Amino acid sequence: MVTDFPLRKIIHVDMDAFYASVEQLDNPDLKGKPLAVGGAEKRGVVSAASYEARKYGVRSAMSGYIAIRNCPELIFVKPRYARYKEISQKIRSIFYDYTDLVEPLSLDEAYLDVTINKKGNPSASLIAKEIRERIFNELGLTASAGISINKFIAKVASDYNKPNGQKTINPEEVISFLEELEIRKFYGVGKVTAEKMYSLGIFTGKDLKQKTIAFLEENFGKSGAYYYHVVRGIHNSPVKPNRIPKSVGAERTFNENLSSEIFMLEKLENIASELERRLKKSKIAGKTITLKIKYSDFTLQTRSKTIQYFVSDKNLILETAKDLLYQERLENSVRLLGISLSNLNTENKKETIHKMVSVQLKFEF
Repeated sequence: MVTDFPLRKIIHVDMDAFYASVEQLDNPDLKGKPLAVGGAEKRGVVSAASYEARKYGVRSAMSGYIAIRNCPELIFVKPRYARYKEISQKIRSIFYDYTDLVEPLSLDEAYLDVTINKKGNPSASLIAKEIRERIFNELGLTASAGISINKFIAKVASDYNKPNGQKTINPEEVISFLEELEIRKFYGVGKVTAEKMYSLGIFTGKDLKQKTIAFLEENFGKSGAYYYHVVRGIHNSPVKPNRIPKSVGAERTFNENLSSEIFMLEKLENIASELERRLKKSKIAGKTITLKIKYSDFTLQTRSKTIQYFVSDKNLILETAKDLLYQERLENSVRLLGISLSNLNTENKKETIHKMVSVQLKFEF
């Protein structure tokens, strides 16, 4: 596949059940057992689940109560984020042996651009295999990888042969792969969007490709253009070694559900103070303030307001958050509140989307 921009060789590395796998690594008695990292108590939440637990339907963000109900033998351990960060840094040091173009997405996944790499290896597939072998031999953990011409396809591919596997989508395979792909497996298509696509007769990439950009923008807003281009293999975002955050936030889960806005004002002030600290530490300001509300039934609601100037001051953020809180009546009692700031003063101009012009089969992976 040749385009009017250079083809890249991108690897997406995704650790397998990272938090749970680290716990099993450090405590061999936990190996092979259904394990959840998080809280088992009534208000606890699962942060991560081992593959043994996932067989019972235990998933991250699930309440501890429901997780135990699904898997009575489930073992809970409290998260140790300092340990996960320590392992993550060791994993990244392996990445940097191959390329400096590493874009971490979180502690357990990253993009690597190995188009030109430190090993002089023309095969991105072999580099991914070597990286996965090193992670296992040096750290005792397994990783999965996806390899292709851009970040979107590499991300989709890394989930294909999980756990402890990899998949390469060669340039000549990209279009047919995307056409056959179930729409819910497209990165960026969540449960709600997938349901809407189903209602519009979109079940696969091929169905999506038949829709015009005007149709997609009409039904999915700004995301419509994204869907239109990625199904055609067009996703030009480069691997960004120093990834700029799109938002900064802080949130709190309460010991007891809150049923009145009055009880939430002190909580919001504490959250705004923490957010201000994070913003000033990073020297960031933003224009869009978003209030996040998670209700006792786990439904989530966000309310946002964009102002004309950049802010990082706690009092200005808090006043807007209060306005958003009183904007409409609460739907239920509240278990979590959060405030985030986006539309930051760090954002770069969006990249121009290029058109695909022809196909080239001689780009080795």
